[in-house]
Amino acid sequence: MNDIDVEPVEEIDESVVPSGIEGSEYVLYGGKGGVGKTTMAAATALASARDGTSTLVVSTDPAHSLSDTLETDIPAEPAQIREDMPLYAAEIDPEAALGDDPLGLEGGGLGGLGDLLGEDVTDPFTNAMPGTDEAAAIRLLIRYLDDERFDRVVVDTAPTGHTLRLLELPEVMDTMVGKLLSFRERLSGMMGTITGMFGDADEEDIEEGLDDLRVLRERIERLRTILQDPAKTDFRVVMVPEELSVMESERLLERLAAFDIPVGTIVVNRVMEDLADVADVDADWYVSPNLETCEFCQRRWDVQQQALQRSQDVFRGHDVRRVPLFADEVRGEQLLRVVSACLEE
Repeated sequence: MNDIDVEPVEEIDESVVPSGIEGSEYVLYGGKGGVGKTTMAAATALASARDGTSTLVVSTDPAHSLSDTLETDIPAEPAQIREDMPLYAAEIDPEAALGDDPLGLEGGGLGGLGDLLGEDVTDPFTNAMPGTDEAAAIRLLIRYLDDERFDRVVVDTAPTGHTLRLLELPEVMDTMVGKLLSFRERLSGMMGTITGMFGDADEEDIEEGLDDLRVLRERIERLRTILQDPAKTDFRVVMVPEELSVMESERLLERLAAFDIPVGTIVVNRVMEDLADVADVDADWYVSPNLETCEFCQRRWDVQQQALQRSQDVFRGHDVRRVPLFADEVRGEQLLRVVSACLEE
């Protein structure tokens, strides 16, 4: 290993790295673990903020890899992390985020209705809901939907099938509210007795809870509408050119299609090809894989080609972006700008 000599990345000419990204207000990166979602989210957010677009990048990865990628401390609540551009970031502890205010409502509950319905019903983001990191991402999207500080929100987590079912909650809540209203009307004369069965809950508390439930229903309905609107949301599936990653991407696409969430972009990361083949960037500093005399490189490239061949069905109908395999670890602004050039070409 001592014979390997890789020169560090030189200073990159900013004039050849495009700034800004076009289109969607919401950019979500999904894919199996370890494919580079955080890198893509950080690169996208950085490019977005460089042209003056107020951008929030959110990570719900407990490992806090976003801090490492951007090489700066990132708090649990959104804060501006660069003085020279409107780039905001937050690293969320999923369990803490869901525990403080799972519904995203002021006060964190549904008034006296919680006593009547029970925690399993009034807290749909936690109990019996696997994937707390993805659930936190959905809840945070609801929370930041109307935050005037941000023109674009970038999220680096992948909703699972369980979490995507949260988008079915508006229908569930319509039924729930309807039944509760009917129940209250039929038993209005007995309300004092009924509320007495549930401690301090009175009719005013229950009405407040119903109002909160309607607000939550409206927020989730609006989120669903936004996620299903390709003009507002670009869901980007990240994969690496390996068969297992291709299979996982196929499953994710199927899950998203089941909820009518369109995927605009497929990002193929760590491709063993020259940077100049995928982005218009001065690549004198780039160390290309040696496919001529390096047997290891040749065999890995054969594996990647087979996976890419299988990926044709995954790619069909999507905008495909390729990001090459870098000799250096992708962290810090210099390489993130190069990655953004690959993503936005």
